[in-house]
Amino acid sequence: MPTNRKLVFANDEIYHVFNRGVEKRPTFTDRREQNRAILAMNFYRFVEPPVKLSRFLTIPKEDQMKLWEGLKKDNRILVEIICFCLMPNHFHIMLKQKVENGISSFISNFTNSYTKYFNKKHDRIGPLFEGIFKAVRIESEEQLIHTSRYIHLNPVSSFLIEPEGLESYEWSSYPEFLGITDKNLVVKNLILDIFPSVETYKKFVLDQVDYARQLELIKHLILE
Repeated sequence: MPTNRKLVFANDEIYHVFNRGVEKRPTFTDRREQNRAILAMNFYRFVEPPVKLSRFLTIPKEDQMKLWEGLKKDNRILVEIICFCLMPNHFHIMLKQKVENGISSFISNFTNSYTKYFNKKHDRIGPLFEGIFKAVRIESEEQLIHTSRYIHLNPVSSFLIEPEGLESYEWSSYPEFLGITDKNLVVKNLILDIFPSVETYKKFVLDQVDYARQLELIKHLILE
């Protein structure tokens, strides 16, 4: 797989970013951990949170709300999150860089914060994710929509769930794309505006379940 060592991240360009646990070990093992990871993604997409997430979670709820509203009002972000999926031992995120070094800073802050949380919870030390994360630049509209489908179908193509369970898989942006949830985490219209309707996008995704389970058929658009 390619790495971002030779890849220069440019502002307003879109990238598919992915990484897995060291030695393919589990990284998101229960609902609490998955929620913490999504919260970390949301928190660290901003340029300069005034406190670390671990500290943020210890302050009174009223102060949390004020801090959160301040971040949203200021609206200085490192990245736009286009879509994502958390799997038991890896993650996929599609990101649009908004400031210099935005993607590298976001992934570093997100994974470091989550690793500290995970290590404390499981009484372990050391890295949780494999070395440097992988990234592929999205170069066309075709690649954009195929990659979003690949990301959203990951739980199905990996045989973690059946297709009928995809809409209730909370650890991806797919339910938000369909309007089932409203986490306000992703910039979904960048993809949805390509389709006549949300139902058309849903059909685009679900019509290719077998296709996604045969990754080689779309590998050239996603991982190369």
